[in-house]
Amino acid sequence: MTAPSDTAAASHNAESLRDREIAVEQQHLDRVYDRLGEKLAEAEFILSDASRKAFVGTPGALAERDAQVYRAGRHLQRLNNEFEDFLFGRIDLQQPDGPEEDGFPSQTPLDPADPAVAETLHIGRLGVLDTEYGPLVIDWRAPAAAPFYRATPLQPGRVVRRRVIRSRGRRVLGVEDDLLRPDLEPVLDGEPLAVVGDGALMATLGRARSHTMRDIVSSIQQEQDIVIRAQAAGATLVTGGPGTGKTAVALHRAAFLLYQDRRRYAGGILVVSPTPLLVSYTEGVLPALGEEGQVAIRAVGSLVDGVEADSYDSPEAARVKGSSRMAALMRRAARAALDSPGTPGELRVSALGEVLRMDANALRNLRRTVLGNGGTPINLLRPRARRLLLDALWSLLLRTRPRNGPPVAHHHPSDEALRATPPARADREQQQRERETFDDHVGDDERFLAFLDAWWPPLTPRRVLATLRDQRQLARQARGSLNQQETRLLAASWKHLDDAGRGSVTAHDVALLDELRVLLGEPARTRVREVDAADLLTGLDEVTTFADRTRRGVTERDPVERSEYAHVIVDEAQDLTPMQWRMIGRRARQATWTIVGDPAQSSWIDPAEAQAAMDETLGSKPRRRYTLTTNYRNPAEIAEVAARVLAQAAPGTESPRAVRSTGVHPRFVSVAAEAEVGRAARAEVERLLGEVDGTVGIVVPMDRRAEAAGWIAGLG
Repeated sequence: MTAPSDTAAASHNAESLRDREIAVEQQHLDRVYDRLGEKLAEAEFILSDASRKAFVGTPGALAERDAQVYRAGRHLQRLNNEFEDFLFGRIDLQQPDGPEEDGFPSQTPLDPADPAVAETLHIGRLGVLDTEYGPLVIDWRAPAAAPFYRATPLQPGRVVRRRVIRSRGRRVLGVEDDLLRPDLEPVLDGEPLAVVGDGALMATLGRARSHTMRDIVSSIQQEQDIVIRAQAAGATLVTGGPGTGKTAVALHRAAFLLYQDRRRYAGGILVVSPTPLLVSYTEGVLPALGEEGQVAIRAVGSLVDGVEADSYDSPEAARVKGSSRMAALMRRAARAALDSPGTPGELRVSALGEVLRMDANALRNLRRTVLGNGGTPINLLRPRARRLLLDALWSLLLRTRPRNGPPVAHHHPSDEALRATPPARADREQQQRERETFDDHVGDDERFLAFLDAWWPPLTPRRVLATLRDQRQLARQARGSLNQQETRLLAASWKHLDDAGRGSVTAHDVALLDELRVLLGEPARTRVREVDAADLLTGLDEVTTFADRTRRGVTERDPVERSEYAHVIVDEAQDLTPMQWRMIGRRARQATWTIVGDPAQSSWIDPAEAQAAMDETLGSKPRRRYTLTTNYRNPAEIAEVAARVLAQAAPGTESPRAVRSTGVHPRFVSVAAEAEVGRAARAEVERLLGEVDGTVGIVVPMDRRAEAAGWIAGLG
């Protein structure tokens, strides 16, 4: 049995080891950035020198100058684009034991008698050589980098240790290791090879004296390897209890798939985590893939561009907002938002000497006709609304004319020709010209356009959501969907929004805003290109070089968010609501999927409803199911408590088996009243900080995080 003081010492040693290894990687990163600075200066000099050569004589020399400017500008842009978060991986390799194929060594088992690390390669966004042309960084696309993505514990090749390096700018924030040969005791420069994170845990288990423990490690590696290399088509569903490595397996699978078939996944990989906290963890586990826009890691509250969840719903409000009932409510709310308090009740226009009037009832029927039963986004129906309004006014004009006499004659250059045309055809052509005159006269009239803006205004998702903060308005739209208590709850959760919908939103609001985004569509925008007067005379636009555009910072990024991805990873899928499944599904209609979760840990009140939403999202895609059964991260003392809870929460669900023990048992503290929870939590944190040299965490519902922070204020 391990005493608490021994555990504290082990924790302290682990923290010291991590800090030391971060310092090692920081030293290498500093060398890389020094070399990058030199390369940037060289590129700037070449670009500047070539650009100054305004008169170079012959046409051939001019072309050579332009080519030099182009190459230097492109190289400079690439260096600038990849300068941040440059380094992300490292592999430590043994000597090859056989011929290499496509940069990846043979799978012949290596000699355990020679545990020395023969070669270390750092992996990054671009290849960087030192002044002696030795590799400081290997480009992630190079064959030499392939083992970083393709090596697994069952097929490690030459890779002894794989390290993920997490950095921000020029600072290394953390490292996480996979020891792919835990049966070895590798050495680097005569010292035992350091292993940080879960890799250290697996190394300890793999080096255990017991054959049983080694067999367990082998089974962990095998079941994880099967998932990583599973067929890509359709959906791969991975379940497993806490500590079984679901997230790490899914993320390594993404890296493996992308490197195996980069062309197939050029559309990008989306990783969805339920909270920003898990996004931070995911960024540390997932090896960066080295290509801008290739991997997007998002929390469900930041999945919609331009919207960021910054508050939390109460559990009661979250259950309502996440329900599939909200889809119909959002559809009704979007249509009802057209009829705001400022909507005009009638339309009056003057046309061709007549005053035409449409009352509220006629306008209501016309709007119903425009909306129809189709699924066209409301904002995109505005041109149709304008056309049908003009049709209705024209019909009124035709009905008015018989009472008031013939229309006023309008001279037209083709009147002489009409005398030779058959009367019926002449009438039709005359009427067509009058209709064109009518449309031009009425359709461009400022009063008509002002009416159209008020009667069919451009709607935004936030503006529509804000209409539901009025409890009476919400009750009208939610009739038959929500009860009175649910209506009051939702209206109160949106009370802080202004008329434009500005204000804080929750992760569940983001899914509703995405639903409204699809229902509304983008409001039409008129783009006016500014034209230089000289261009009107010459008909020519300015000719610019690639380097000119680079210097000016001109980019041609698509302003529209990426609509779909090639592969989607959903982490902690058991916590997704039906509305969140709909939101993710819109970004993955043609994608392959990796979905990981533990149904027994679901925070959603109706798992059957969420399962139905997931089934609808996946459609007819083929599915493969895998279960991870071994808990190698949590000690047996914690796993035993979790198993007792599981037996009550999800009877019949098998708990993963824990394979290690610390001898330290959980401590339970009861309080007599809710008000005493904070005081008791603070006392326990103070006690643990005195016993353990490491980090102490408090687990609370998301909407109580600020409250929990107050409990431990001042403790460091």
